[in-house]
Amino acid sequence: MSVPPLVPARMPVADVIRVGGHGLRSRPLRVFLSALGIAIGIAAMVGVMGISASSTHELDRRLSSFGTNLLTVTAEEESHLPTTAVSMIGALPDVDSVSAVGRTGVRVYRNDHIPAERTGGIVVYAARTDLPTVAGARTVAGSWLTEAHTAYPAVVLGWTAARSLAVHETGPDQLVWLGGRWFTVVGILAPNDLLTDLDYGAFVGWPVAERELGFDGYPTTVYTRPQQSAVTVVQPLLGAAANPENPGEATVSRPSEVLKAQLETRRTLNALMLGLGAVALLVGGIGVANTMVISVLERRSEIGLRRSLGATRGQIRTQFLAEALLLSLLGGAGGVALGIGITAAFAATQGWAVVVPPWAMAGGVAATLLIGGLAGFYPALRAARLPPTEALANP
Repeated sequence: MSVPPLVPARMPVADVIRVGGHGLRSRPLRVFLSALGIAIGIAAMVGVMGISASSTHELDRRLSSFGTNLLTVTAEEESHLPTTAVSMIGALPDVDSVSAVGRTGVRVYRNDHIPAERTGGIVVYAARTDLPTVAGARTVAGSWLTEAHTAYPAVVLGWTAARSLAVHETGPDQLVWLGGRWFTVVGILAPNDLLTDLDYGAFVGWPVAERELGFDGYPTTVYTRPQQSAVTVVQPLLGAAANPENPGEATVSRPSEVLKAQLETRRTLNALMLGLGAVALLVGGIGVANTMVISVLERRSEIGLRRSLGATRGQIRTQFLAEALLLSLLGGAGGVALGIGITAAFAATQGWAVVVPPWAMAGGVAATLLIGGLAGFYPALRAARLPPTEALANP
């Protein structure tokens, strides 16, 4: 009667996880420090991706609110645009709206006792009533200039100008000393990321500026919105349309390009931070490998005993590989959670929505498993190759 060959029992997945987890629980401090190395690398990677995604989302939101079809025509220093600039630009095909401001030579102060040199960088502009519609500006207090305001001493302050004059603390309907007389503040503009010059401006009606402030009536900046599909066609025509005699003295720009440039700068910085995160992840993987090698050396007697009781090389190899994967998974999960927390904290300080791409979280966990598998492969092979007699004789 023939005896069937003995077939080693297979370890169920639950047993593999239980045995691998037991090896980690027996050395909690070492496991924590090794997992921390992995977590730092993953947190850096997830944090960079999350902050970048949140920044991009915020930029898209801001561009959507301001629009990407705003073009500006600005006169060079010591020059101005003709009085016909607005009408000439408005006559161009595919131009939907046009407005303008003109820089005056007067200053504005909180009261008439402030020294003349303490201007706070505030510029007084003559402004058209349709400026907010074209430039995408809005008020956070009061209202913009109306036809009823333009002939009277009324002023709207930009956000930074209002803060400098301490008007924002108590709201509009206050008096400021402008051009040697009192003007009533009727509104305060919201911060404008697209047109930062508006934040430092004080805006009065065009007629009152000409009558009371010695304004010459020439615009210095023209804002226009062509149709979105015609921006690249209209942009080259604006200089000649605004100033036919001296088109070289008119500078044409697209403010949304500044925000896009900021995004590209952030992306470059994010790439650097991502590289640092990869280095940290590699260091964490080396820590996992070191932990597993030391674990094999310390547990030679355990390995020998298990081999003597019938454990196969494959089972020993699986046990130590499972420990490395569990250790890396622990660090990866902690790193993803930490990266999300970093993103949320940074976004909260900036007032952004928290956006963490799902692929970044899944990729972080996958990267840790890959690092753990590579880091634990050699120690697992080394443990499996230990002969039972040698392992028991050299505990």
